[in-house]
Amino acid sequence: MRGALVCTWTAAVSGTHLLVPDACVDVLWIRGVGMRVCGPETAAWTFRLPPGTEAVGVRFRPGAAPAALACSAAEMQNIRIGLDDVLGAAPARALTDRIENAATDAQRIGHFEAAIRAWCEDRPIDPWAAPLTRALGTPGQSIRALADDVHVSERALQRRCHHLFGYGPTTLRSLLRLQRFMALARADSQARLADLAHRAGYADQAHLSRESRRIAAMTPTDLLASEAPDWHGGLPLLDVGFVQEPRPRIPQYSTRRQLPTDDATGEHIDHECPHRPIRRT
Repeated sequence: MRGALVCTWTAAVSGTHLLVPDACVDVLWIRGVGMRVCGPETAAWTFRLPPGTEAVGVRFRPGAAPAALACSAAEMQNIRIGLDDVLGAAPARALTDRIENAATDAQRIGHFEAAIRAWCEDRPIDPWAAPLTRALGTPGQSIRALADDVHVSERALQRRCHHLFGYGPTTLRSLLRLQRFMALARADSQARLADLAHRAGYADQAHLSRESRRIAAMTPTDLLASEAPDWHGGLPLLDVGFVQEPRPRIPQYSTRRQLPTDDATGEHIDHECPHRPIRRT
């Protein structure tokens, strides 16, 4: 389960809340609303619910949801939809019934975890998901160098990232860099913004400010004062222990494997997990 989920969570939600893009996908149950899937976001957004609204959910690690949900992340980008639109009516209804009839939040989380364990056994997580997240969350990693490391073209890397994360490697790197900044600030509340910007991988503090306004629609100071740094419950989305980290190992294509090729480009075509298109209403 650790390879699939950042965290599980429960909440009695009230008021207005800000969500900052983190390349994750949430599956959640809200009393009176039902089961929802929140796809990967490209910009911050807010939501409001009546006071005391009960909710429980799970947060998939970047790149883990497409296999578990049998749906490309690109099809879930910037949308909130019913679980039945992704998995189909029967499995979504079965999970909803178990969660709604559970007596406690702990039991509801248990039902979520059991379902995800079964989904991941049927459809294992793509082995590129975690290494790509680490590589693109590491300061100084260029897209071209990453493509060279895994012996694919930048175009092929773009396709794989869109499938796994919902956007290309450049966007993913920007979102993870802002998450890294928040994680570093959470770990060292006395650090100066300029120092945090350097450690997170920004060119300078001005670069951090531009990216924070673009992605989160607020200054870095306001972002750190919001609830956004605590959305993962203190659990690490990225390893922020070191600035100069060893380059993550990513699975490489073997020349001994017979892979299909793109007739137009001659490039190897990677095997993405099977997925169904989302049913849109």
